[in-house]
Amino acid sequence: MSAPVAIDVRGLTKRYGARTVVRSVDLQVARGAIYGFLGPNGSGKTTTIRMLCGLLTPDEGEGHCLGFDLRTQARRIKREVGYMPQRFGLYDDLSIEENLDFVAAVYQVPGRRDRVDRALAQLGLAQRRGQLAGTLSGGWKQRLALAACLLHDPQLLLLDEPTAGVDPSARRMFWDHLHILAAHGMTVLVSTHYMDEAERCHALAFISQGRLLARGTAAELVSHAGLSVREAGGSPLALAALAEAIGSAPGLRGVAAFGANLRILAQSDAELDAALAPVQGLIAREGIRIARAEPGLEDAFIALTDDGGGAPQDGS
Repeated sequence: MSAPVAIDVRGLTKRYGARTVVRSVDLQVARGAIYGFLGPNGSGKTTTIRMLCGLLTPDEGEGHCLGFDLRTQARRIKREVGYMPQRFGLYDDLSIEENLDFVAAVYQVPGRRDRVDRALAQLGLAQRRGQLAGTLSGGWKQRLALAACLLHDPQLLLLDEPTAGVDPSARRMFWDHLHILAAHGMTVLVSTHYMDEAERCHALAFISQGRLLARGTAAELVSHAGLSVREAGGSPLALAALAEAIGSAPGLRGVAAFGANLRILAQSDAELDAALAPVQGLIAREGIRIARAEPGLEDAFIALTDDGGGAPQDGS
């Protein structure tokens, strides 16, 4: 039996004047899933998520979120959503505890004092409860923002670039907590630019120019991209010369430095071999080493978003 569905929408479209920012998005998200949205800046990620959660009304399309109709029951949906914007949205001149108490009052949370105390304990904030929010580091502000999102026991978390500017240790702790929440049945929609975070999602959608290009697990999206990859090793000058020589070769999907190596992408072995054939002299003369490599999620992301927005496709 398939998992219960938290979100099921078809044909979602949003326009601002003459500009269409989201185009005919179809999507299903299982309850208890962590669903990631990847896309370039301005690709429609945030607008899509806000429509899915009833925070924006679509111009076209229909569907349900948490069993409620997107168009006629948006207020019911919003009551079940915890929203964490990209920028810290709480009050710098209030303490951690005062911020949480204020949010709990806004949501009319029953047993407000006990619920605030529980949130402080859950996110490791109890020892800092009296500290002003404006004096917190990025990682602690992130914890406070998440605690505020959870006060009213939402069924769905909406997180817009939640770890931007946060150190790796705080990011890892944050994601560990998201997985605990998901294990207890909470659904999470998160936009991110970090590939390691995207790989921690249960499923992903790639968005570009308002179109849903592909969706599925990380492994499915990499497989769907169907890329052939080579890594070139050698001196920095040699690799720079190689990149310049093949950068405009037809069939290549990307040429980029990756650590001490040069990563070269194409849609097939034949196209990649054809691009490298004219520079075999350079490769031999400079002692450049060429080896086959496995494509990764970042490779798939670059290839798909460089397509200019093709038809929506499933990763599976």
